[in-house]
Amino acid sequence: MLNAVFSSDLADDAEKGLHQAANKANWAGENSQVTKEFIGKTAGEFQDAHTQAQTIHNILSDTAGELKNYQAQLAVAIERGLKKNLTVMDTGKGTFTVTMNVHPDRAASGYTPPEHDEGDVTALRDEVQKILSKATESDNSANTVLTALVDQTDYGFSDASYTDRDSAAAAIKEADELAKLAKKDPEDLTPAEFDKLKAGLKSYAHDPLFAERFATDLGPEKTLEFWAGINDPHKAAQLGQARVDQYGDLQRNLSLTLATASQSGSAAMTEWKGRMITLGDHPIGGQMGPMGFQVMSNLMRVGDYDDQFLKSYGTALMATERKLTDNGEHRNPAWQRMGVEPWLNRMGGDSGSDPLTGYLRALSNSPDAATDFFNEEYLPKGGDHKEAVSNFKYLFEDREWPQETDLKGHDIHPGQNNLAMALEAATTGHPAGELPTADTPAHNAGQTKLFESLVSSISDDNERLTKNGYMSDSIGQITSEYLPDINRAMTDDSDGDTNKLFPVAGSAATLNHRDVTALLISVGQNPEGYAAVEVANKSYMANLMDYHMNPDLLADDRYSKDTQFAIEQLAHGSGEISGTLAIGRQEAVAGPAAEKDDAYDHAVSQWKNGISGVVGTGIGIGTAFIASPVAGAAAGGAAGTASSMILEELFKNAEGHAKDDAGAVMGERWESGLDENASYSEKAAELAAKAHNRTDLQDMSIDEKARAAAQQGFRDAGTNTEYMAPHLKTEI
Repeated sequence: MLNAVFSSDLADDAEKGLHQAANKANWAGENSQVTKEFIGKTAGEFQDAHTQAQTIHNILSDTAGELKNYQAQLAVAIERGLKKNLTVMDTGKGTFTVTMNVHPDRAASGYTPPEHDEGDVTALRDEVQKILSKATESDNSANTVLTALVDQTDYGFSDASYTDRDSAAAAIKEADELAKLAKKDPEDLTPAEFDKLKAGLKSYAHDPLFAERFATDLGPEKTLEFWAGINDPHKAAQLGQARVDQYGDLQRNLSLTLATASQSGSAAMTEWKGRMITLGDHPIGGQMGPMGFQVMSNLMRVGDYDDQFLKSYGTALMATERKLTDNGEHRNPAWQRMGVEPWLNRMGGDSGSDPLTGYLRALSNSPDAATDFFNEEYLPKGGDHKEAVSNFKYLFEDREWPQETDLKGHDIHPGQNNLAMALEAATTGHPAGELPTADTPAHNAGQTKLFESLVSSISDDNERLTKNGYMSDSIGQITSEYLPDINRAMTDDSDGDTNKLFPVAGSAATLNHRDVTALLISVGQNPEGYAAVEVANKSYMANLMDYHMNPDLLADDRYSKDTQFAIEQLAHGSGEISGTLAIGRQEAVAGPAAEKDDAYDHAVSQWKNGISGVVGTGIGIGTAFIASPVAGAAAGGAAGTASSMILEELFKNAEGHAKDDAGAVMGERWESGLDENASYSEKAAELAAKAHNRTDLQDMSIDEKARAAAQQGFRDAGTNTEYMAPHLKTEI
C-alpha cells in the first residue's frame, strides 16, 4: 500500500510539477519542439507507470485472494478425507491420487482406521479436482491478462486500467467471442448475432485489452471483408433488410474499437497495422470489390487512431491516389461511386467511396499526424514538374474531388469539409471542433509552416475558400488562433520591434500584409468564419491592453516605455483587422454569395454560446503568452476581467441588421462597424487601465486615444484593401 501511495504521488508530481509547469513556460525555438514535448511525454509515462503498476497490483491481489481461498478449501477437503482414512498424494507429474492413509495391516496396535468405500474415494477425488481446476483457471486467467497487459506496449507502460482480474479477463473473453461472429460469412450472420456484436463493441470500444484482442483475433483481412460484406446487398440482403438502420451505430463502435486497438504496441497489433496498409490498394471480397483503402477509411471516421499508423496509412493512400489520377491530371474514377456499388459509410452524408473523406476525418482528431501529413512532399513523375508538391497543395489546390450526393440526392462536399477540419487540427494543435485550452501547446514549426502555405494559397486564389464556404468555419477558427502572427504582419515592421507588441510563444508564422488582408476578406465572407475571427480579435485586443498596461511587466518584455503609444498601436491593429473582416462581410452582401446580413449577427451570438465558460482560452489565443497575474486571469475568462467585460459589450450589440438593398447595407454596416469597433477599443482601454489602477493613463484619456486609433485602423483597412487586394472587391 505504501508503494501504491508513493507511485500515485510521483505521478501527481510529474503532472503538476513537470507537465503543467512546462505548458505555462514561455518556450521558444527548439525548446518548443523538443524539450516541452519530451517533458509532456515523460509526465505521461509516470502516469502510465502508476496506472500499470496499480492494475497489476489489482490483478495479483485479486488472484492471490482467490488462490488462498482455494488453498483453504483444499485443506478442509483433505482433512475431511483423513477422517475416512483417505489422503491425497501428489504424483509429481502434475496429477494426484487418492489413496488409503493407513492400511489396516500396518495400523498401530489397538488402532482401527476409519472405514470408507469406493464412493468416498471418488467423492474426495472429484472435490479436489474441482478445487484444483478452479485454482488453475484463476492462475491461467491472471497469466493471460497480465501477458496481454504487458504486450500492449513494446516499451514504456500501458495506460490500460482494471480494478480486478475478472473484468480484464471478461474483456478478453468477449473479444474472442465477438471476433468469431465477425468472421462469419455476411449471409450467415443473423440479426441476433448482429445485435450481440453491436452491443459488445459499444460496451468495450474503449477497453485496450478488448480492442487489441478483437482486432488481432479478427485480423485485417477479415475486418475489411466483414464491413464490405454486410454492406453488399448481394451478400447480406436479409441482414440488411432487418438491421440496415443500425449499421451506423455498428460503424461508429467498430471504428472506436479499432482506434483503441491501434494505440497498442503489441507485436500482433504492429503486424496488423502493417498488413492493413498493404491491403489498401487490393480489392476486398473479390476482384470487383472495393479497395481496402475505401473500406478501412470508413472505419476511421471516429476515434483517436495511432499517429504513426495514420501517417504510414496516409503516405500509402496518397501514393495510390496519385497513381490512379496520373498525379492529379484527372479525376479518380475508381473512387467515384457507381450505382451498383455498396454504400460503405452508414454514419450519414457521403457514400464512403472516396477514402480520403474518411481518412481526413481521422486526421481531424489527430493534430500531430495531420501536421506531418499535410507537410509531407512528393516529387511528381514526368511532366514539367521539378519541385516537390506537398499533400496540402495537392488536396487544397489541385485535386478534382469526386461528386457526392446524400441519400436524398442533394449535392454535398464531405471531402473538402473534412479537409478543412483536418487543416484545423494540423495548424492549431488540437482536434477540430474543439477550442484551445491551457494545455494546448504553442504552435510548432510544422504548424506555422502549414499556416503560411494556407494563407499564401488563399491569397493567390481566394475562390479556393469563397466558393467553398462550408470550409470557412474551420479556416476562421484557424485564423483566430494566429492573430498574434497576423497582427505582426499588418504592422509592416521590417526590424521586428513590434514582435514585443504582439508576443508569440513557440514558432511564429512569417506572413506579409497583402496575404493576410486577402485571407481576412475571404474568411469574412462567411458568417461562421467572420464570427470566429471577429470575436477572437476583440478578446485578443482586450488581453493585450491588459498585458501592456501591467506595471509589473519586465522592461525586456515591453514594446515601448510609452504605454500610451503601445495601446494606440494595439487599437489600430485591432481596428484594421475588424475593418478588413467588414469588407469581407460587405462582399457577402454585395457579391454572389448574397448572404442575409443578419446571419452574421446570429453567427456571432452562436459563437458566444460556444465559448461560454471558457472565454479567453477559446477565442483564438492558442498560445499562453500572457505572463502577468492580472492578464493571466483575463486570458482565463474570469468574471469581471477586462476581456470578459469587453466581450459582453460585443455580444450585446450582436443583433440583426438585414436590409433589402445591398448598397445601403454595405454603407450602414461599414459605418456601424467603424463606430462599434472604436467603442470596443475605448472600453477595453478603460477597463484595462482600471484593472491595473493606471491613473496616469486615465488622466491622459487613454480610452479616447484608443478609440481614435481604432477608427484610423478601421479606415486604413479600406485603403489597404484598395491597393493590396482590389480584385477582391465588388463594385456597386
